[in-house]
Amino acid sequence: MTRCASTSLRARAESGDRLIGVLLRMPGEELVEMVAIAGYDFVLVDCEHGPADLIALRQHIAVAQFHSVPVIVRIGEGDHGMVLRALDQGAQGIVAPHLDSASDAAALVAATHYPPLGQRGFATYSRVGRFGEIDPSDHREWFLANTLLIGMIESPRGVAAAADIIRTPGIDGIMIGPADLAASSSAHELPVQVAAAQVNAQLVEAGRLRMDIVNTEAAASAAFADGAHLVVYNLTHVLMEHLRRGIIPRP
Repeated sequence: MTRCASTSLRARAESGDRLIGVLLRMPGEELVEMVAIAGYDFVLVDCEHGPADLIALRQHIAVAQFHSVPVIVRIGEGDHGMVLRALDQGAQGIVAPHLDSASDAAALVAATHYPPLGQRGFATYSRVGRFGEIDPSDHREWFLANTLLIGMIESPRGVAAAADIIRTPGIDGIMIGPADLAASSSAHELPVQVAAAQVNAQLVEAGRLRMDIVNTEAAASAAFADGAHLVVYNLTHVLMEHLRRGIIPRP
């Protein structure tokens, strides 16, 4: 929320902090609390592949804010209505899948940011405006300065257009979706690792943020060492690994 956010996630990332979070697909307020108490920097709630609806999302955000942990939200493809709703409920940023062109990026920016950068509908009577108690000018300026907008590149078309996507005003950074990129790449396209390295080099050149998704501690360390600013654990994978390890041989 505007008033209770001291240093935003975006400001921390842009200042050089290396930030680690958790991708949460399963509705569960206790999981949010556990992530916060464990000391993670942020929670990424997945409203693309996960079943969370707006009411559950609102509850997740409220619990996270109680622990002073920012929430960002991955929307569904082209779900610009969800952008507005998530931000109005107190999310500090958006992760948007399947950006394939600069026009995709520009449409996302328009949905995410207040004028003059975008066209986000303005209201201070939602939760994030403290139900009308926030000064409208302060509210607008805080979100223009602090909303974190990460686009996802997940196809060969997106890789080819990466330079234009990355340099779209209002796009703060990119997360490559390795699973979708692999699924959409034929034998004639760049291998996923080569394509990812190409996009990451363009992020460095443009001075934009890089977010990586990982499954293990070793992969997280490698991502930071390779230049990632934000790293997010795939919590589903991590939990399933622990569950599998718990199945011991029985007499």
